[in-house]
Amino acid sequence: MMSQEQNDLITRTGAKDPCGKLMRMYWQPAALVDELQGPRPIRAVKLLGEDLVLFRNEQGRYGLIARHCAHRGADLAFGRLEGSGLRCAFHGWLFDASGQCLETPAEPKGSTLCQGIRQRAYPVVEKSGILWAYLGEGTPPAFPEIDCFVAPDSHTFAFKGHINCNWLQALEVGIDPSHASFLHRFFEDEDTSGAYGKQFRGASAGSDMPMTKILREYDRPIINVEHTEYGLRLIALREIDDERTHVRVTNQLFPHAFVIPMSTEMTITQWHVPVDDENCYWYAIFTSYSTPVDKTKMRDQRLELYELPDYRSRKNKSNDYGFDPHEQAIATFTGMGSDINVHDQWAVESMGAIQDRTSEHLGQADKAIVQYRRMLRQEIEKVSLGEKPFMFLDAAHAKSIQGPATMDGIGPTRGWEAFWMEVDVTRRRGAPWAAPVPQEIEIDGKVRRLRAVE
Repeated sequence: MMSQEQNDLITRTGAKDPCGKLMRMYWQPAALVDELQGPRPIRAVKLLGEDLVLFRNEQGRYGLIARHCAHRGADLAFGRLEGSGLRCAFHGWLFDASGQCLETPAEPKGSTLCQGIRQRAYPVVEKSGILWAYLGEGTPPAFPEIDCFVAPDSHTFAFKGHINCNWLQALEVGIDPSHASFLHRFFEDEDTSGAYGKQFRGASAGSDMPMTKILREYDRPIINVEHTEYGLRLIALREIDDERTHVRVTNQLFPHAFVIPMSTEMTITQWHVPVDDENCYWYAIFTSYSTPVDKTKMRDQRLELYELPDYRSRKNKSNDYGFDPHEQAIATFTGMGSDINVHDQWAVESMGAIQDRTSEHLGQADKAIVQYRRMLRQEIEKVSLGEKPFMFLDAAHAKSIQGPATMDGIGPTRGWEAFWMEVDVTRRRGAPWAAPVPQEIEIDGKVRRLRAVE
């Protein structure tokens, strides 16, 4: 349990909040590139509690500026794209991508009023299908050279979804290995040949055993947590028998992302981005180490649940997340269908807009959450003292943050430590693009053989 003050410290991300100041030290996903396609590339955005408008000018430059016009507060999301900027529909004031006012056409001829007017603006870059914004001060950090940023466009796919709760509880479900054996339990196994694009529906690496069977029948994983140069590595072990153990390796990428295996060929790198303190979006980049991503199939699968233009789930609190008591009795643990995004959404939204951690009781299975919260508080404190936080990277350091390694497979009960590294390295070396082998799992061309994690 924690105090209300402690809970507020790690959940609230407004501009004046300590955690908000931390989050403004990192690039934040602001929109999918797809959202600015079409004849009118303008999109209202709320990010870290700030009301903004994102646009692409006629020269192809992205701008992210305060949503309400500096003149008298009219909504620039309804503005007109003209030349190098966005023109307010109220009095025609024109702003460029840097927020500088270029024209105030209703003013007397020769007026220089616009020269001293600048709309609040933030830099935007395009990377792996996502538009990233930096809401902090000074020079932004470099992006780490992780797989989803290194892979070619043909081998990545980006998507997002809205969740009606605080960002932290949405993130924490992704660093909680034990929940999958319950929340995502299916009572029958499907043909794994149809698992493309679906989490926990394929076979585990090194076997033909469906992940649904492993999660259902081996529901007391041993969870190990390591601190890494990018955050945390989680290793969940489910012993099948004396000879075989299922090993699942996932990662927490500081400050608010995780990297997990989706299948033997694909990983998910997913950020949980505060809209405000009671809403967030998950942004995911799916990275393939084999064939190009079937983006049409991936998009169509996800649009069965998420409704445009706001990427909100069709199954939500208003319709009980599609809950079916008959299904719960015979088919799934939740009774909420087969899409695990719905399961996760129900779990975190049902906690309330901001989870009340003053009344929670954590167990051994929550050790990664305990470690992450400790790290989060530590980095909040650093920023409050004027220091650079963990993972605020310069260009040289960014090159050393690679991978991170993930794995989901059945290996030897004795020797699983080397097994998972070998599987990940083999996948990387076989990739059609230059997937780097992280130094932490390879030295002098050989896979490291480490003792078990404590």
